[in-house]
Amino acid sequence: MARPRSLLAVIVTTALALVTWPGTTLPAAAAAPTPPMGFNDWNAFGCDVDDQVIRETADAMVVNGMAAAGYRYVNIDDCWSVPERDTAGRLTPDPRKFPYGMKALADYVHARGLKLGIYGDAGTKTCAGYPGSLGHERVDAQTWAQWGIDYLKYDNCYNRTDGSRADYLRRYTRMAAALRTTGRPILYSICEWGESQPWTWAPGVGQLWRTTGDITDTWVSVKSIIARNLPLAKFAGPGRWNDPDMLEVGNGGMTETEYRTHMSMWAMMAAPLIAGADLRTLSPSALSILTNRDLIAIDQDPLGEPAVATGNVLVKPLADGDRAIALYNSGDTPARLTAPINRPAAPAYRLHDVWTGTDVTVTTSITVTVPPHGTAVYRVHPLPF
Repeated sequence: MARPRSLLAVIVTTALALVTWPGTTLPAAAAAPTPPMGFNDWNAFGCDVDDQVIRETADAMVVNGMAAAGYRYVNIDDCWSVPERDTAGRLTPDPRKFPYGMKALADYVHARGLKLGIYGDAGTKTCAGYPGSLGHERVDAQTWAQWGIDYLKYDNCYNRTDGSRADYLRRYTRMAAALRTTGRPILYSICEWGESQPWTWAPGVGQLWRTTGDITDTWVSVKSIIARNLPLAKFAGPGRWNDPDMLEVGNGGMTETEYRTHMSMWAMMAAPLIAGADLRTLSPSALSILTNRDLIAIDQDPLGEPAVATGNVLVKPLADGDRAIALYNSGDTPARLTAPINRPAAPAYRLHDVWTGTDVTVTTSITVTVPPHGTAVYRVHPLPF
């Protein structure tokens, strides 16, 4: 059964209609039936992004199996433009960093079966001080569409906001309408750090929205983001995704156990999987975590329901009648955790461990010792009577 539309959702739809320009219709938004998967350069490169990094990343994704595993978007973050708009008011790529222009780069990425993303800001400047899109939404959307852009991460710095939810809605809805009027299906990632509770108004505006501040490559950061994002499960589903920020897997600041938890919990929460490491130099361990097909299948399950947590146990229903169950130990010592395995009714259940690849059969529950900062994840399949 479809979830009922809230009054705020109706207001959002009306707002989108009101900010279209005379003589235009409102095409359908880009589709995101499952959480987007891809790469963003910021966590590994910061402002040191250029044409070579993006081209080599696209090539690496094809060669190392990430493209085959479902990673599609190659996203450029901040610092890609020159400091000022051109005489026509358009954004211009930095010719030192992107000497061939963005259209040529998009063509290169598309030729490898991938998609190109760009970064903008719903303020007068980006977070690094480059031109923002506030007041320039239509020309910027048209520029990006002409380049062949497929994904927009839209940030929130220098926003001149009065702090009201109405202001956030106005600024982000205006870019949503501008993207739609281009006629190009550009995925829209709203990045206002959860400040205005976008999960209450962003469905129908964008396809994903940040629920937290920026992630860092530390266990403290990952743990805090999990705690904040988990309770928002009811707001997400096909075409509308809570985004707890990028994956830090491979950047070196956490242990393998912590990186496995990072990936496990993002998959259980049906979060976008946007890798933030240098994909050209991934260690075998990091690559195996990012390309764990069983875990990706849980994240990308077409039912699109995020896990609901009861204490340390998370349960995520899956489209084929299976369930994913995670036992999460956020503590600093080993924990003996138990998860009931009793629905739907069956004489027994096959549990597939997504990290070891082993199967066990149980009848009522499973109890495991989970290491500090660790997570055990199982796909649970009811066996026939």
